Amino acid sequence: MIKKVEHIGVAVESIEKAIHVFRDLLGIPLEKMCELDAIKTKIAFFPVDGCTIELIEPMNPSSPAAKFIQKRGEGIHHICLGVENIEAALRHYESQGIELLNKTPIRTEDGRIIAFLNPKSTHGVLIELEEICIVHPA
Repeated sequence: MIKKVEHIGVAVESIEKAIHVFRDLLGIPLEKMCELDAIKTKIAFFPVDGCTIELIEPMNPSSPAAKFIQKRGEGIHHICLGVENIEAALRHYESQGIELLNKTPIRTEDGRIIAFLNPKSTHGVLIELEEICIVHPA
């Protein structure tokens, strides 16, 4: 069912300070930055060999990232796993006893199709599923 680790989300208080570490000190190129109004966050994308590190800065104290930082401090917020058919994956995981935060997939502002699994069912790890397109050889 899982095809790849799509990205790792890291909650940070200051995206500019974190960019300095990831780009300037670790040498990972910054691909792009954007603001997602729906979840009140600013995100910086750092691609690394087929996976991406996403730095997530809250733009509002009521955003999920702000609440995470208030409760746990900066650090890994979620792991996103790529699946070919997100609806089938959600049905499968729910049938296996995993509680879903999203019973139906969500289309993000940037066009991705995602859903989250409840960390209470995954040993404290917030797992995001993202539908990805896999090109199959002819």
